[in-house]
Parts: sequence; structure tokens; C-alpha cells
Amino acid sequence: MLGKLDPEDNVMDDGIISKRKAIAVCNQGVVQELYDTIAKLGWDCYDNVTVEIGGTQVSGIDVGEEYNKKWQSPIGTRKYNKDAFIIIKNQDRRDLTKSEPFSEGEFKPAHPYQQKK
Repeated sequence: MLGKLDPEDNVMDDGIISKRKAIAVCNQGVVQELYDTIAKLGWDCYDNVTVEIGGTQVSGIDVGEEYNKKWQSPIGTRKYNKDAFIIIKNQDRRDLTKSEPFSEGEFKPAHPYQQKK
């Protein structure tokens, strides 16, 4: 390749392009908003924080070898919806205590249940 680039030649792979797009999004002030939100929540630098992606779907149907690629995908294929979102979880601050039932006689609803006759 001397001074010319054929349409079939790929200069950058998709990983580099995706990272550049991510940096462009972060430069729009998203990182500063994230810093401010974490400070407002009072999270600590030692907290166990995980990042997940929501708004995805995984194919659960075995379509076989011959399938319509426009409408179907092989089993286990993950697709990201156009409105997919990022979830940031602080695992150390999750409340994992189970709810406890009311003790006998303590439950007094505002509208008591009356059986139909």
C-alpha cells in the first residue's frame, strides 16, 4: 500500500473505532457528571463497584444451520438494543436482608380484606 487506500483496506479495527467513540462521549461531560454523582452518593474508593449493561437480549431459540439472518440469530447471540444502558452497582452497599413478615396481630391495613359472600 503506497500512498493509496483501496476500499477493501481497513486502517483501524473495530475495537479502536469503538474506543475512540467512547472517549468522544466521555469528553461531553459524562465523566464529570459521574464523579459528581459518586461524590453525592458518598461512595468510598474501597467499595466493590461493578459495571453492567442493561437493555440487551440473548437468543434462546436454536434455529439450526439454515436460518434467515435478517430476522433470526443463533442460540446464545447477544444483541444490544438501541436504548441499552449502563448500570453502575455498588455491591458493598446493597441491602441483602430479607423482608420479615409481620408478627401476629401487628398487621393492620387501612382497608381490611373482606371476603365476598
